[in-house]
Amino acid sequence: MMPHSRDALPPVRGTYAENAPLKDLVWFRAGGNAEILFRPADADDLATFLAAKNADTRISVIGVGSNLLVRDGGIPGVVVRLPGAFGKIVVEGKRIHAGAAALDAAVARQAAEAGIAGLEFLRGIPGTIGGALRMNAGCYGREIRDIFVEATAIDGRGNRHVLKAADMGFVYRKSQVPEDFIFVEAVFEGEAGDAAEIKARMNALVEQRESTQPVKSRTGGSTFKNPPGHKSWQLIDEAGCRGLVRGGAQVSEKHCNFLINTGDATAADIESLGEEVRARVKAKSGIDLEWEIKRVGVP
Repeated sequence: MMPHSRDALPPVRGTYAENAPLKDLVWFRAGGNAEILFRPADADDLATFLAAKNADTRISVIGVGSNLLVRDGGIPGVVVRLPGAFGKIVVEGKRIHAGAAALDAAVARQAAEAGIAGLEFLRGIPGTIGGALRMNAGCYGREIRDIFVEATAIDGRGNRHVLKAADMGFVYRKSQVPEDFIFVEAVFEGEAGDAAEIKARMNALVEQRESTQPVKSRTGGSTFKNPPGHKSWQLIDEAGCRGLVRGGAQVSEKHCNFLINTGDATAADIESLGEEVRARVKAKSGIDLEWEIKRVGVP
């Protein structure tokens, strides 16, 4: 990576760290470093940074890295990671105001405590609200757009935007918000419900997920999107890929749409295994699997 001194960056109230390791911040526990890791103090600090940075400064954003593969060469430029100050959750009637760094599971639990139904599916999504907004995250028949009211984002020039559903352009596992927008907060709405019943449904969802997915492994969640009319795991299984190994990476025996780091996998191991799976599925079924995991950085 080209050296990028923090001296060339605008002053902030948050923190900069040079050549910062990222592998311990992502679920795969693999990959390279951030050239500069920036943790803003709050939304105003983030906006000030984005407005004052050089136009050619490359910006990336990561959350808890539950659906992210950082390549071994790391991420050039500035990587923004929102700290706990962006994780506040506030209940207001049947609505939940959640910071972009709030865990999806924490939002689900808060909604349950408040007797707000319809957000239970978030308990099964490992990640933060910011990532869930970007990819229209979902599971068990529900997705972000089903509960979405509005979101606040800051663009690459430091301008704030309040986005309604029509602005998000939600489609399957994706929103169509400009890439330079960084989400800082969202508002969701559910329905009035009985807290005990909501918690019971949520617990059942968690038990189902833990019994069918390798959630306690070093993984990046669902690897490939489901093609129309098909299930990715089934296509992968039929192509003979269950348990397939490349270096320290393996296709999960438990759920073969999950890749896992068995202990010492490099990001290259994981990505090349995924590409081998895609090639085998293509040869077997003629279907091109599309990555759901976001792959970032340089090899």
